[in-house]
Amino acid sequence: MSDLTKQILIKQIRRFKNSVLQFSHLPFADILTTEALEQIIEQSASSRERIFTPLVTLKAFIFQVLSADGSCRQAVSHLLMERLYQGNAANSIRTGAYCKARKRLPLNPIKLAVETSGKRLHQGAQQTWLWKGHNTLMVDGTTVLMPDTPENQAVFPQQSNQKPGLGFPIIRIVGLISLSVGTVVSYSIGSYQGKGSGETSLFSRLIDKIGPQDLLLADRYYCTWAIIALLMQQGSHILVKNHAQRRPDFRLGKSLGTKDHLVEWNKPKRKPDWISQQDYEALPDTLVIREFSVKGTVYVTTLLDAKRYHPKELAEFYSRRWLIELDFRTIKTHLKMDMLRCKSPEMAQKELAVYLLAYNLIRVSIARAVKGKRQIPRCISFMTTVQVFNEGISQLLTLSGKALKRVVDALLNAIASIPIGQQKRKTQPRAVKRRPKAYPLLTKPRNQACNAINL
Repeated sequence: MSDLTKQILIKQIRRFKNSVLQFSHLPFADILTTEALEQIIEQSASSRERIFTPLVTLKAFIFQVLSADGSCRQAVSHLLMERLYQGNAANSIRTGAYCKARKRLPLNPIKLAVETSGKRLHQGAQQTWLWKGHNTLMVDGTTVLMPDTPENQAVFPQQSNQKPGLGFPIIRIVGLISLSVGTVVSYSIGSYQGKGSGETSLFSRLIDKIGPQDLLLADRYYCTWAIIALLMQQGSHILVKNHAQRRPDFRLGKSLGTKDHLVEWNKPKRKPDWISQQDYEALPDTLVIREFSVKGTVYVTTLLDAKRYHPKELAEFYSRRWLIELDFRTIKTHLKMDMLRCKSPEMAQKELAVYLLAYNLIRVSIARAVKGKRQIPRCISFMTTVQVFNEGISQLLTLSGKALKRVVDALLNAIASIPIGQQKRKTQPRAVKRRPKAYPLLTKPRNQACNAINL
């Protein structure tokens, strides 16, 4: 690579980072790695396109998923205003060139950007954001829908109990999300049903993303011998509700208190499908596990020190696992990722990765806003940050030096000024007041229904 090419590359990367609030003078400046951005440039399909370069396209894609309507037109319009702010020639408002440029973007480097941004902020969390010194991760699964196209159905088929033409392709997602800062540290996807599509199978690809001494919060579905053994093997910890099929007997093992004991779990003879026979045989024959009960609920953990980890403290801390449910709701409902737009599986996976990258960048802005203050990232409004992010970026591109620093600091202070979760509310019913529209459901593919109407 020539010196001129390197200079152009460095300039493109710096411009992209600045355009998504990744300024070098801010905390966590290395969150979005140069390596990931270089790979996006290098692995993008070659093109003579001068406006929609790889990083410009990725930036437009990010703003598309954060915009109000999520359309390609919105992304192109944003780029138009940005170019006019910078004194450049206006780009066309047509979306064809942008859509072609999105197809040229490589998937793996975008996913790498998601993981590096999420992991670096997770590992860089302040000590005051941690629980008893543990960097905590949460795991859970969710699903998103896709347009009903033959290409999507072939890779991510709809539910088998639905008739052809009446359902939507489904992607199952299992994600690791940081408790302290809220970023997506890693994720894996698969089809909704079939061999290897279960949550534990998808989670098995993520186990090595959990660091030594990290604590994992999970629901009872993840309370299996193999998962706990693999986590203990790499020095990680888990706190999970006991699986419904396991019946603890607190008369056995070493007592640590009332309904609190250490007990040995024997390796099951039958291994899970998602682990190889060789890896399974390498695991120990027994595990020393702590089981305890609080208010009738049995928990399982690898945190064995009863003096440092009191059962009531653990049970109270476990209740924060619900935050991952809220995080997925934020991504799917507020960012509107519940229904992807792309009509091919390759583009749908890119769209999903860009959604998660945009989500992480918002979480980074929140962490920057509260760093050094007596606040924690989880107590700051996510949607307020999205609004500030969307409204302020284009104007920042015209500033530099002290003026830029002053405005960026003001934006971060504005983000930090909107706390949430300060009021206590009664438990709410899981029901809605607003009635749905009284539209009947389609009972045949839409084209057939249209033909029947227009006979």
